[in-house]
Amino acid sequence: MLYPKIEQLRELPLQLSMYIPPQWEDRNGHVNVQFYLALYELGGWVVLEEFGVDEAWFSRHQVSQFDLEHHLNYRAELGVGDQVSTYSRVLGRSDNHFHGMYFIVNETKQRLAATLEYITASIDMRTRRKAPFREELASGLDALIERHRGLHWDAPVCGKMSP
Repeated sequence: MLYPKIEQLRELPLQLSMYIPPQWEDRNGHVNVQFYLALYELGGWVVLEEFGVDEAWFSRHQVSQFDLEHHLNYRAELGVGDQVSTYSRVLGRSDNHFHGMYFIVNETKQRLAATLEYITASIDMRTRRKAPFREELASGLDALIERHRGLHWDAPVCGKMSP
């Protein structure tokens, strides 16, 4: 599997930049697995906010997004005090799912620390069941997918997920 270079990831919008706090360290002296998902949670919604689909929008329309599947690949350790940045790439969608990748970069060591491939479903919060994407979200995702298809590097997908 070929992973993108950090310079290639910077072609995507920055989602999150932060320093790893001391409470994220585990008994092995590096960031505990649960906090890789915390980085995804902290920065992941930003990809939708880029086109106006924010927390207020979800609340107003009584919809949300639930993750259904993850494939997390660790590439390099993260440690307390390391500066990290995250980037997201949307790969495809169906009527009620989208497929993407989240990239975590260790800026301190200039290394790709992890990738997280995911499938997310559109949810009607009144029924808590899958529902088609609302038009604003669908068109925003389509624009991102088209823009991200213009990148000159392949996303390192596991090959088992699709929307």
